[in-house]
Amino acid sequence: MPFEFKKLELPGPLLICPKIFDDGRGFFLELYKHSEFTSAGITEHLVQDNYSKSSQGVLRGLHFQKTPKAQGKLVMCMQGRIYDAAVDIRKGSPHYGKWVGAELTSENRFQLYVPPGFAHGFQVLSETAEVMYKCTDEYSPQNERGIIWNDPDIGILWPIPNPVLSTKDKVNPRLLDIDNNFIYADKR
Repeated sequence: MPFEFKKLELPGPLLICPKIFDDGRGFFLELYKHSEFTSAGITEHLVQDNYSKSSQGVLRGLHFQKTPKAQGKLVMCMQGRIYDAAVDIRKGSPHYGKWVGAELTSENRFQLYVPPGFAHGFQVLSETAEVMYKCTDEYSPQNERGIIWNDPDIGILWPIPNPVLSTKDKVNPRLLDIDNNFIYADKR
């Protein structure tokens, strides 16, 4: 199996560690394999790829899209280092407002799967970072929403204080004020 799927402190997000075939020529790894991801519980179809480059200290997030255009994201740092975070925003979830985070780097080549119903953000730790993420639905401006990066009700421990933010991310609402239609469904 070319992937190890590690559960995190919250049910839903997964840290994915690919098997890396490394030799004197370089390396090879599989980024995604439908059969293995489905076996690990990631059943949403991936339909859009995004790629960004950012400078040190830049924080992008916390972003999500409402239903019917909710997005799950499979995130990988292609160059550099980022701290990637996911927040459970499903109303009624026993983990509502809780977060998980992981360092993704071009050296460890880990991926973070952020399912629909979670807000997502990342902060660049290296001089620059290039990030690729696959999404389970296409970008929909009318369904795009955000949460302020430093919401005290969430309390994400971002590694770099005073991040560089977009104008939009500077004015996102707090979790308690977001326009959110995710409802928790216990799948036991």
